[in-house]
Amino acid sequence: MLRLLTKYKNTVVPAMKKRFGYKNNLRVPKLDKVVLNVGLSQNSKDQKYILMVEDTLKRITGQKPVPKKAKKSISEFKIRQGQVIGLVVTLRGPRMYDFLDKLINLTLPRVRDFRGLREKSFDGQGNFSIGFRENIAFPEINPNEVEKLHGIEVTIGTTAKNNEEGLALLKLLGFPFR
Repeated sequence: MLRLLTKYKNTVVPAMKKRFGYKNNLRVPKLDKVVLNVGLSQNSKDQKYILMVEDTLKRITGQKPVPKKAKKSISEFKIRQGQVIGLVVTLRGPRMYDFLDKLINLTLPRVRDFRGLREKSFDGQGNFSIGFRENIAFPEINPNEVEKLHGIEVTIGTTAKNNEEGLALLKLLGFPFR
């Protein structure tokens, strides 16, 4: 059922304890959450586009996305305070592990010209971000039904203290780095 969680407990924890010298299993970094984010950019006033993006995120994650509103008006970007500027979904627990398993084994191999993930995409605190230019890389999206393509940002939050621990954790889980 949760292949990635089983792999974490049986393979990753002992390997991380050996490599970093952790004495306790609870000190080993683990996955905390996965956040999917879509910015609406110039289409933020188009209600049909917002509903399409919301449906895409629902299909991919199985959860209803939360609309993010502008905190203040910015006239250069034609944004008004309270206007929806993005949609966000946060995954935790079993849904997070299922999504990451699907991401590693189905989605990343479907990305055009994929040569591996870049190690530079860590934020300094062990969290990792992946940007997809097209939403059709996900298996739940039928390319024939897509009216407009949009990008999706996936951020994987870990309890790692630094990039080295985060990279080791994700590599042991099976993420394909260059």
